[in-house]
Amino acid sequence: MKIEAVLFDMDGVLVDTERQICQAAIQMYNEMGVTVQPDDFLPFVGAGENRYLGGVAEKYGLQLDIDAAKLRTYTIYGELVHGRLEPLAGAYEFISQCRENGIKTAIATSADLIKMEINLREIGLPVASFDATVNGLEVAHKKPAPDIYLTAARKIGVEPRHCLVVEDAINGVQAAVAAGMYCLALTTSFSREQLRQADWICRDLSEALHLL
Repeated sequence: MKIEAVLFDMDGVLVDTERQICQAAIQMYNEMGVTVQPDDFLPFVGAGENRYLGGVAEKYGLQLDIDAAKLRTYTIYGELVHGRLEPLAGAYEFISQCRENGIKTAIATSADLIKMEINLREIGLPVASFDATVNGLEVAHKKPAPDIYLTAARKIGVEPRHCLVVEDAINGVQAAVAAGMYCLALTTSFSREQLRQADWICRDLSEALHLL
């Protein structure tokens, strides 16, 4: 195994915001006069906000203006997380270890650019901390399609077989496998059994430093 690059998903890997984005989405739907449940969103975790919000709309038979829905959800989300986010255990140390070992890094998130920027700013990891970033607006096919990870690999000039993907979601693990990359799964959002397609499974990045 030769790892030349680590491609990080964001939510559930560097920062845990699943509760807040779910809360924001529920509030957005409440403003539309529709009551939805947290479990409604689980099948769409990691697939980007278009699918995250749109999948729930389909379940309830709703017509949704996705752009307006996302804008309102992100506005609520930004208010919910401001000054309240912390990086997940081991995130800083893992990224620092990558740098020390000459390993390239990239963010590859299905979230839109605005959410990526909010999260990285709130946890003190600016975009410049990484060699490249890819957000959900840059690819047509979201996870579990491999496009986001293949795009990230191209941006940093590393072959897929030398990339390690760090994921927390079933959709993301499937995307990494489809891209022909190694995958480290973190059990911040799903169980070990649900993430069994990954090459390695850890609680968080503090347990995974030995992989570098």
